Amino acid sequence: MSVKLFFWNVRDLNDPDKHKPFVDWLSSQKPLFGALLETHIKEPFLHPIITKICYGRKYLSNHFSDPGGRIILIWKEPLVVQLLSQTRQQLTCSITLPNQTPIIYTAIYASNLSDERVEFWNDILLNHSALDLETKNWVVGGDFNQILFPLEHSNPAVDHTDSLMYQLQDCFLQAGLFDLRYLGPCHSWTNNQPESPIAKKLDRLLVNNTTISSYPHAVASFLPQETSDHTPCLLNLALFLPKTGTYPYKFQNYLTKHPGFA
Repeated sequence: MSVKLFFWNVRDLNDPDKHKPFVDWLSSQKPLFGALLETHIKEPFLHPIITKICYGRKYLSNHFSDPGGRIILIWKEPLVVQLLSQTRQQLTCSITLPNQTPIIYTAIYASNLSDERVEFWNDILLNHSALDLETKNWVVGGDFNQILFPLEHSNPAVDHTDSLMYQLQDCFLQAGLFDLRYLGPCHSWTNNQPESPIAKKLDRLLVNNTTISSYPHAVASFLPQETSDHTPCLLNLALFLPKTGTYPYKFQNYLTKHPGFA
């Protein structure tokens, strides 16, 4: 069993029309863990919706920090997930795989407001310090609502690094985070307006050096857009867990023809 994790700004997963496409996507990709962003699922409807579209999976959310349910984590066995911290813009947990060192996963859904985002970059650094993440497997994935470099904007008029880009770059540098190698498009979001199209790289999958040492063949894939204006991101750790369960014994009849068979 290959270990795959994902994050996806699904945008309005409370819409029943999006349920079947999402269920089909889960069935085809078979991730063990995922972070759902911008779901707009209110807490009273969380359990019935998640048990319907994520059958057999456990879940937790940051409804305590935001009534809109900005971030929902889902997972299935054999993973063990433990909540470590949450705010309105992030949810951090530990993910334990059988016979593996835990991964600290931070799911991000950053604010649309630049002032709130800048405050949040400081929260990332506080997490880095408080949880002693320098020497732990740390994966950060989600919608940052901010590009890192001018080339991550489809408009050629965006041709210089502004203060917001510098602040995010500085945050990643101090936290020891960088983009994991990835497949797929450079831009992860589009405005879906053919008459005046805009595309940006707002979604990222970041890791630290410890994670690369533990999973040197890991790769992220930004997949085609489905029911959202954001692309889903699938992380393959390139780690294969042994199959679990027992198998029926099958006697091979040809063995009776062996001279030594008694």
